[in-house]
Amino acid sequence: MSKLGLVITDGVGFRNYILSDFLKEAQNQFEEIIIFSGLPKSYFDNINTDKCVMENLEDYRESSKTWMYRKLKEVAHLQNHKKGNFGILTNLKKNYPTSKSKRAFLIKLIFAWTNFFNSEKWINRYYKSQQKSFKNNATTLRYISLLKKHKPDFIYFTHQRPPYIAPLIYASNVVKIKTATFIFSWDNIPSKGRMSGDFDYYFVWSHLMKEELLSFYVKIKPEQVKVVGTPQFEPYVLDKYKIEINDFMSKFDLDAAKKTICYSCGDVSTSKNDALYIQTIAEAISKNEIIEPVNLLVRTSPAEDATRFLSLKDEYSFIKWNYPKWILSRENHQETWSQRIPTTEDIVDLKGLLAFTDVAINMCSTMSLDAMFFDKPVINPVFGNEKNGLYNDQKYLKYQHYARVVESNAVAVVKTAEELINEINLSLKNPEARLEAQKELRKLQISYPLQDTGKRIATKINECIKETI
Repeated sequence: MSKLGLVITDGVGFRNYILSDFLKEAQNQFEEIIIFSGLPKSYFDNINTDKCVMENLEDYRESSKTWMYRKLKEVAHLQNHKKGNFGILTNLKKNYPTSKSKRAFLIKLIFAWTNFFNSEKWINRYYKSQQKSFKNNATTLRYISLLKKHKPDFIYFTHQRPPYIAPLIYASNVVKIKTATFIFSWDNIPSKGRMSGDFDYYFVWSHLMKEELLSFYVKIKPEQVKVVGTPQFEPYVLDKYKIEINDFMSKFDLDAAKKTICYSCGDVSTSKNDALYIQTIAEAISKNEIIEPVNLLVRTSPAEDATRFLSLKDEYSFIKWNYPKWILSRENHQETWSQRIPTTEDIVDLKGLLAFTDVAINMCSTMSLDAMFFDKPVINPVFGNEKNGLYNDQKYLKYQHYARVVESNAVAVVKTAEELINEINLSLKNPEARLEAQKELRKLQISYPLQDTGKRIATKINECIKETI
């Protein structure tokens, strides 16, 4: 049996790989698991880690030289793929600085340079220079020592993008340990920046994602990409996260005689109109514009507190609220959101919410997929555009990953308050209208069943190790 290095960078990685069945399956298949954790060790205390060794993943802060080469690499990647890709072009524009600081001036120079020098050849030059900058770095040297001490046969990164994993990628190369990464989310390839480094293997959700990866990263060979599904949704088929309907209704003070509408919020950086959509639904309920009496349950984003919804809570006392139970494990981290850790209770709440609500509403988020696993009708409100003064959330309809969702007819996209209320009424009357389209979209986005996802990933890692021997 081999030794596995498992890199958990954040709370979502903790949910996907520790609270799913992956860790249990990995402990069956590996002699030892060295967990490199970006989260405090104490949060693993209630997890069965009998065959695990814990090591801290440092809150690494880049040197100015490393930052410059990383920025060149990332911006060049966006420049190289901006043509015909609305999401990447939007991110490129968003990252262009408007201030007059020294850092902003350097970024502007990088944008100007990479406008011309952005081919894969140039991107690899920037990456090699970034790698060289780690050579005498204190964090890198500590990682090299740890790898020599534990001697893992393989290192699996549960996220491909955080800059603070780059020194560990470099250290793995120095010690000649093979690596793999998991593509974290469905939008990471077609609309986000360059990965933190090069890996030997890439684990993806679907055959579609494999095609995307190969088109954006031309150096990667097809045999390096492993299609495994995603552990993100595996808890939905695990009995340990089940809640009975009566217990769920009681916990959130819902009327069991009524159907339930659930609105799921994004975080304020991308879903600024959430309060407007919640208010629109609440007003329709108050004015009896919904065809039957309903509960309205709102789930806020785990990435923020509920401050921006306080006025809604005061104005509409009938709204029920689900505040995700994610614990902020520590502050003063360079990416504070990454230090929010989900609890078992929250996964139980989320599974109950998806199972026992009747209409799922969100602004173009992965929660659309979550709801589809429970055969729920999904509505995506996007009232904002470039002309009406609202935050322009209609732009997300043009992002490559979400354009497919819209084209599939698996969700109802609504652009006005009237359309939103009409679609809620249609969904309550005929909840299965889009069911077949949803099933086809699920197959496209996640190529394998949710059952045994953790086992499938652990087995595929073992196969990769055997390939490298």
